[in-house]
Amino acid sequence: MTTSDTSNPIPSQDPPQVDNYLTHSTGIMSWLGTLDHKRIGVMYLCSILTAFFFGGLFAMLVRAELMFPGKLFENPDTYNVMFTMHGVIMVFLVIIPSVPAALGNFVLPIMLGAKDVAFPRLNLFSYYLWVTGAVLAVSSVFFGGVDTGWTIYVPYSSSGSNMDGILPVTFAIFVLGFSSIFTGINFIVTIHRLRPPGMTWFRMPLFLWAIYATGILQVMATPVIGITVLLLAMERMFHIGIFDPAYGGDPVLFQHFFWFYSHPAVYIMILPAMGIISELISVHSHKHIFGYKFIAFSSVAIAIFSFIVWGHHMFVSSQSPLMNVIFSAITFSVAIPSAIKVFNWIATLYKGSISLNTPMLYALAFIVLFTISGLTGLHLGALATDIHLHDTYFVVAHFHYTMMGGSIIAMIGGLHHWWPKMTGKMYSEFWGRIAFTMVFIGFNLTFFTQFMLGSKGMPRRYQDYSGENWSLAQTELFAQYHWWSSIGAFLTGFGFILVAIYLLHSLFKGKRAPANPWGGRSLEWQCASPPPHDNFSKPPTVGDCYDYSVLEWDESEQGYRWRADVKHPGEE
Repeated sequence: MTTSDTSNPIPSQDPPQVDNYLTHSTGIMSWLGTLDHKRIGVMYLCSILTAFFFGGLFAMLVRAELMFPGKLFENPDTYNVMFTMHGVIMVFLVIIPSVPAALGNFVLPIMLGAKDVAFPRLNLFSYYLWVTGAVLAVSSVFFGGVDTGWTIYVPYSSSGSNMDGILPVTFAIFVLGFSSIFTGINFIVTIHRLRPPGMTWFRMPLFLWAIYATGILQVMATPVIGITVLLLAMERMFHIGIFDPAYGGDPVLFQHFFWFYSHPAVYIMILPAMGIISELISVHSHKHIFGYKFIAFSSVAIAIFSFIVWGHHMFVSSQSPLMNVIFSAITFSVAIPSAIKVFNWIATLYKGSISLNTPMLYALAFIVLFTISGLTGLHLGALATDIHLHDTYFVVAHFHYTMMGGSIIAMIGGLHHWWPKMTGKMYSEFWGRIAFTMVFIGFNLTFFTQFMLGSKGMPRRYQDYSGENWSLAQTELFAQYHWWSSIGAFLTGFGFILVAIYLLHSLFKGKRAPANPWGGRSLEWQCASPPPHDNFSKPPTVGDCYDYSVLEWDESEQGYRWRADVKHPGEE
């Protein structure tokens, strides 16, 4: 197989395809009422990126407040609302649905060679449930906001001082849960029933394995948070004693319910990201994925383990010492399937023909950042160190290395990987690498310093770190770390803005994308860019989705094509 630099592809002289999913029908109603999984995926993507902008804006306001000791421009209640809205938006509106609902919706049926998902109308309904949940969540700001943190712990959420925004947020989470469940059901059935002839379970792209395992988590874990927030709303409205001790309830019960869902939710966020990385590492190193079955089964293993580790969030909640030891041991065990993935990705890179384009840079960054996340998680899984680090900025840093350094970085990498397929346009590799550098350096500057902050005793969720609680030396030390952390946050924000600018620019000025710009082998690279309305004019034939030896570089098309001397699977 020959390779070539695809940084600045030359457009083909062939006329672009006229009828595709973008041009098949026109008008706003053709989008709002569409059953095409590709259009629904694009609508999800635009909506989620809009939520990402506002979630990031709240984060910038929080970092601006913490940049210097003392109160700058926000009172304590406003500060609490800011970081709560940042958490609610980023977790429930962005990270959980970003890869499955947006990229998964667009790519999954094409990877299967199918015309659509199994239940197109349910797919569209899921999107409108997400929109409804987003409106409810944001509307809480107009009722004074929510100042409980994204975990909405009781008694703060059941009888706290700022109660007007609690009900909209609880109903938002309830509605968003149904959106997640319906998406999971749709993807599970689609993978079971719409695989083409020849695509056995072990011939599926690993992205589909990740989405399948995610769908199981969505269906089995999400009802728990739905019931929990419904009970919380009933307690708030009717003063039924469930969680609030003022009414005879047990607040630790809420924590058990919340984390029984929220730890599987961590893997609802990270498993699809891992699926993206498996595709990116293999395609952009032009090498067969190493240990296919190990990676596939590790996704299932992670899904299983995720249901039995929630107790490590509650080491300081008067949980029994025996249960603490058991949960600690299980927490260390879940590192094994994750480590299998990392090892296999690195083995895939070994002696590969690596293209350091923008998607590959994000994939490599994911490996680095997710490894840091996993290694720092050991400190929080060990009983002795967790007691010291609990509720400090060490937890904040670990969480963001997992969620943003993992899920968001992989999502942005996947967006760059499939952008030519989605839009039919190539973006600027030069600006892609510049923006990646800004995001990578800014992210590490933001959150690596917070590991030091936490180890030095800086609690999370504090608006001010000056005054009688700390000595002058401690305040000065915290101020230095917070200053660098805020500078990194602003740099990261500018990097994401640059990403948005050059991707939008590519829609109008970008060079036309070939059908297969990267040399991908899975079925989505066998149809045109952008895909036709029905994805394929005839059912595609299935081969080894990681065998790149059958492809060669086409100089005229500036993309990859099937080698003339190699028979296509299914040909006589």
